[in-house]
Formats: sequence, C-alpha cells, structure tokens
Amino acid sequence: MSVQHEPPGYDCPFCRLLRGVETAHNTLADVVWRDELTCAFVAPKWWSGNDGHAIVIPVEHVENVYAIEPGLLGAVYGTAQRVATAMRAAYGCPGTSMRQHNEPASGQDVWHFHVHVFPRWAGDRLYARDEEIRWTTPDERAPYAEKLRAALNAETKD
Repeated sequence: MSVQHEPPGYDCPFCRLLRGVETAHNTLADVVWRDELTCAFVAPKWWSGNDGHAIVIPVEHVENVYAIEPGLLGAVYGTAQRVATAMRAAYGCPGTSMRQHNEPASGQDVWHFHVHVFPRWAGDRLYARDEEIRWTTPDERAPYAEKLRAALNAETKD
C-alpha cells in the first residue's frame, strides 16, 4: 500500500542535495557518507541538547516506509547503524537513538524517507522537547560533519 503526501511538482530538498544543489539548510559539506544506495548528512534542524544529529536517506526518492523496498530499507538502516557507531566515537556520546516518521500525523515534513540518528546523553530529554527545535547554520554544522566524516572514514579503513 503506497500512501503519498508530496504535492504535485514537489521539489525534494534531499534530492536537491543529492544532485549537488546547496541551500541555506543543506550544503555538500554536511554530507558525511554516500554510497550507491544511501547518503548521510548532518541535519540542518537540531533539538536543543542533541547537537549534530544526522539524517540517513536512500539515494532513490522514496516518500515513506510504505513505499520503500525491503532491500533498500535494510541498506538505509545499515548506514544508520554505521553512522550511530561513528557518532559515539566522534562525539563521545554514551548512546544514540534513531527516529523515523511517516505521514504528517507522525511529524514527517520532508517527503523523502529518512532516519534521524541522534547523539544521546543521560537525562537529555530528547523526546520531551520537540518544541525546542531550531535551524542551524553551515558554520555550526561544519565541526560535527568533520568529526563524523573522519570517524566514518576511519571505520571503513579498519
């Protein structure tokens, strides 16, 4: 069952980034991983106290979990696992969480399947603070992207 919410002519911001088109919200410097099926980048919106979280997407435009093929879903979560592991090493966080939304009622606001990977600290109250979200600048994201990219590169060399 395919459920679509993207409007006709939707200009997907994640697909723009995959094509190399930069905006105030997404730059190529934010990208920390890309292979033929998936891409990961430091998110442009941050929850207070969980700076530097990442988003993992399929390279193919797929709107939500209802439409994604199982093999591609596995590839996205494989990359999310890789990012979570690298995030612990890069940021020194003692844990990570993943979050994925489908349809407006769940909070999905970009019509391209994506998984959030958050650095976590005890007592950070991530899920209690959805109202504390803010847009960041490329300069704010840069050190997180550098650390995460370096950790991912080190992992692939092992």
